[in-house]
Amino acid sequence: MLISSLLPMLARYSLGFDLVAGANDTVTLTILPRKAEGAKDNLEASETRPISITATAAEIDAELARGPDGALGQLIASRRTLADQIAEQRQAAEAARAAAAEAAKAKAAAPKTPAPAASPKTPAPSSPPVDAKAEEPASLW
Repeated sequence: MLISSLLPMLARYSLGFDLVAGANDTVTLTILPRKAEGAKDNLEASETRPISITATAAEIDAELARGPDGALGQLIASRRTLADQIAEQRQAAEAARAAAAEAAKAKAAAPKTPAPAASPKTPAPSSPPVDAKAEEPASLW
């Protein structure tokens, strides 16, 4: 039952096991996922976290017998889904990075067009209007 419950994980990981007897007939089963030999992808830290189950031997057997519907099966499915999502995000980020680099390269290679000439500005009058009086401020109207 244990091995058939772990088959989905064996497709992606190499697994180590640790069994420890505890008080009151409990057993702690710890499953240690590791990168499988020949695997191309690096594993996320969350994927390699140990899975630990502490219960009586009968309870662990009953939980493992539930297969994909049991807690271990659901945890394995969740980890696989999260790992797949992380891989997709990495691919999307790499594609975006490559597209940005390509766009920057194309922009740098494009011929530059001359900037439009600045429009001539009307020079500010350097002398006061003819009808201005020295004792009064200049009026805008």
